Amino acid sequence: MTVSTCVGRVSKVIYLGAEALIAEGEFLGRSVVFKQRVSKPYRVPELDRAIISRRTISEARILTLLEEVGVRVPKIVFVDPLVGLIVMEKIEGLVLRDALKDLDWEVACRAMVSAGREVGKMHRAGIAHGDVTTSNMILARDGDVYIVDLGLAKHVEDVEDVAVDIHLLIRVLESSHYSAREELFKCFISGYREVVGEEFTREVINKVSEIRLRGRYVEERKVRKTN
Repeated sequence: MTVSTCVGRVSKVIYLGAEALIAEGEFLGRSVVFKQRVSKPYRVPELDRAIISRRTISEARILTLLEEVGVRVPKIVFVDPLVGLIVMEKIEGLVLRDALKDLDWEVACRAMVSAGREVGKMHRAGIAHGDVTTSNMILARDGDVYIVDLGLAKHVEDVEDVAVDIHLLIRVLESSHYSAREELFKCFISGYREVVGEEFTREVINKVSEIRLRGRYVEERKVRKTN
């Protein structure tokens, strides 16, 4: 990752994926996280730059919106759409996925309640995250949960958009925290319900059930074709 010295100093690469590179470093004497979108060699250069710029601006705007409505997300420090760079404050804490493995039950439940509140505030603001997983949540030192990695976030068009977020979280709990999946989800949904209310929560859960049934139907069809 190349970051201009006038922007900051990168000290450690955290993650390199198909869409972006994430690194820690310093900016004007403060600890930050750099997120720089990766160019795609198969795209026409002009189109590639336009896509990177548009997605960077979109993510920065959504982060700003969510901060304004009180969602715990990293504060933006600097943005350069031309190179696809967002510099954000570093949230001191642990990735929730890892923290849940070692926390006692009461602390783990409180963390999931906090996560539910933040996702609820995000959905209430009309934003779907697009990748709600315990890997994209940070358990801060004060016990609050922050939502990170808004690269796939979008404005909600209908209830299915937010239901997909919840459906994905359920699948993550089933795969990464299987033994406590039901209890952890109950804690999460209690925090979510506090923010969005009983009626909306029920509507979302009903839609999640529809999505899961669709998934089972597709899998059953695949099995029948294989046999």
